[in-house]
Amino acid sequence: MATIHQTIRHNLECPVCLTLFNQPKSLACSHTFCKDCLERISQTQTNQHTIPCPVCRKETSVPNGDVGNLQTIVALSSLVDEVETKSPTCTVCDKDEKPPAVSYCQDCMENMCLSCEKDHSVWKRFSNHVVVAMSEVVSGKVPHKRQRKCKEHPNEDEDCFCTGCRKYVCFKCGMLEHSKEEHEMVKASKHEKGLLQNIKELQKRANAKKVIIEGHIDFIETQRKEISDLMKKVNDDIDKTYEENMQLLSARRETLKCEVRQLSELFEKELHFMAERSHGTLNRMNAAEKLVASGMKVPLEKDALITHDTLCEKLKNILERNYPNDQVPRSVKERAQKISFRRHVTFNEPCLGELRCHTWDVKRSLHVNSLSVRCITRAPDNKMAVAGIPGILLYSHDGELQDRVLQDRRIYAIAFLSDGRSVISNNNKILLYTRQWEKLDVEFEPDNISGEYSANLSTDASDNIYVGFEWSKSIEVFTPHGGKSVRKIMCHGYSPWQLFSFKSTENMILTDRETVVCIDSEGREVHTMQKENKLAFPAVCRDDSVIVAWLNEEESLLSIDRYTSDLEHLHNLISDFRTSESDYYGLQEFESGEIAFCLDDELFIFHTT
Repeated sequence: MATIHQTIRHNLECPVCLTLFNQPKSLACSHTFCKDCLERISQTQTNQHTIPCPVCRKETSVPNGDVGNLQTIVALSSLVDEVETKSPTCTVCDKDEKPPAVSYCQDCMENMCLSCEKDHSVWKRFSNHVVVAMSEVVSGKVPHKRQRKCKEHPNEDEDCFCTGCRKYVCFKCGMLEHSKEEHEMVKASKHEKGLLQNIKELQKRANAKKVIIEGHIDFIETQRKEISDLMKKVNDDIDKTYEENMQLLSARRETLKCEVRQLSELFEKELHFMAERSHGTLNRMNAAEKLVASGMKVPLEKDALITHDTLCEKLKNILERNYPNDQVPRSVKERAQKISFRRHVTFNEPCLGELRCHTWDVKRSLHVNSLSVRCITRAPDNKMAVAGIPGILLYSHDGELQDRVLQDRRIYAIAFLSDGRSVISNNNKILLYTRQWEKLDVEFEPDNISGEYSANLSTDASDNIYVGFEWSKSIEVFTPHGGKSVRKIMCHGYSPWQLFSFKSTENMILTDRETVVCIDSEGREVHTMQKENKLAFPAVCRDDSVIVAWLNEEESLLSIDRYTSDLEHLHNLISDFRTSESDYYGLQEFESGEIAFCLDDELFIFHTT
C-alpha cells in the first residue's frame, strides 16, 4: 500500500513531465506546471504572448512573452525541496517506524528495505520480477511506477480504464458505476499499451516531419546563398563596368544627375505648392475663426448680426471642404516611384543608360456610334459616364461598356453627388436621380430659363451643384434639396462652356474652348492660360491637379499636360496624338488614373506603361 510520503510525492508531480515540480508556475486557471514544461509548450505556439493550459485549455497571458514572468508557487517549491531531501522508506514492512528503502520492484511497484528485498528474492513467484536500486529511481534514471489503488475499494487495484470517463477504475467500480452504454471498459494494460503506441507513432511522424522541415530550412539557406551570390555578382558587374568606363561616362553621369535634379525640383515644386496652399487655408481659417469669435464680446444687432452670419457661413464653408486630402501628395510620390534607371550596353561608345519614366499610350479606342456625345464625367465605382442624345453610356477603365441608362432622355450635362446620385441637364430642366437611375421628386428653379440649355454641371465636396450657363456667362449654385439657387456667380466675360469644381478649394476651372480660366467663389479671375492656335479642354483630377487637352484643330493633333490647381505647368503626358474632326471634345480622369478623351462619336482611354 502506498505510504503518505508516496501520496504526497504523487501530488507534487507536474502533469506534463510526471516528475516533481521544478520552479512551479501557476496559470490563470490555477493549474500548475514546471517552468521548463511551460516554456516547451510556449515554443509550440505562434503567439508566445499567450499560453493554453494543457489540462483545461484556458488561455493565460504571458507578460512580455517570457514564461519566467508568470507567478511562482513558492510554498509548493519549498514542499518539493523537502520531499526530495527525505529518503524513501520501505512500503512492504508493517513496522510503525519504516526502515529506509534500498531497492524498488518494478513489477510489485513497492519500495523494499534490505530485509524485505532478501525475502522477495527467495520467493519463486517473484523470481522474474525486475528489481532496481532505489538510487536509480531517486535520480530519475528508472521510472517510478505507481500502484493505483481504488479509493472506494482500497484493497482493489485500478486495473481497468473507462474510455468514456477517461479515468482508471477497479473491477468493482467498473461493474457498479461504469456499466452503462456510454461507458467502455478496457484493461489498464491495454489502454497503456495503446497510449504508448500512439506516442511512438506521433514521435515517428514528428521525426519524419522534422526531417522534411530541416531539409526545407537547408533549401532556404541554399536559396539565400544563391541570391546573395547573384546580388554580389550584380554589384561586381556594376563596379567593374563603372571602373572600366569611369572617365568616359562622367559626362553622361552628370547629364543623368541633372535630369534627376530636374525631376526632383519638379516634385518639390508640386509639394511646395501644396504646402503653401495648406498654409493659406490654415491662415484663412484662423482669420475667419478670430472674426467669428469676436461676436462673443457684445450682443449682436442689425448690421453686426448680418456681418457675423456672413463670417460664420464663410468659416463653415472652409470647414466643410474635403481638405486636406493625403491623396494629393501621395500621388506625387507614386509618380516618383515609377522613375527608374536602366543601364544600356552599346558596342561603339560607352553609355550608362537612361532614366525610365512612366509613359502614356492608348489603351482602348471605342466608337460611340449610337450616341451623339454632349458630356463626359467621372462616375462612381471607377466608371466613366458618356452622356448625350439619347441616354448615358457607362464604361469601365478597361473600356468595357457596363450599362446604358436613360435612353429616352436628351442629356446635355451630368454630374454626380458623393452618395452616387446624379444630376443631369435635360433640355432646360435640371433633374435629380438616385444611384439606381430613378427620378427623384426634386425641382430646381434657375433664373436662366429663357430656353437656354445648361452648358455644364459640376459638384463640390459639400455636394453643392454648379450649373454653368454659356450665353449669360454665369453660374448658379444649388443644394441637392432643389428650389432656387443659393447664389449666383458672374463669370466676368468668360463663357462656362465646360465647368469643373475643386474638392479642396472654392475655386473653379472653366473654359470657353480657347482659354482655361481659374476663378474664385465670386467669379473673379485668378489665373488664365491659353496656347496660340489651340483649343483647350480641361478637367480636374481626383487629386485636384488639372489636366488640359490642347488640340491643334487644323492638324487634328492632341497633347495633354498636367498642371497644379493654380495652373502652373508640371509635365507633359501625351504629345501629338492624332484625332479626327469633331463637334465635341471632352476630357476626364478615371478614379484609377486612366485618362479618357471623347469626341462626339469616339472614346479614347489612355494609360501609363
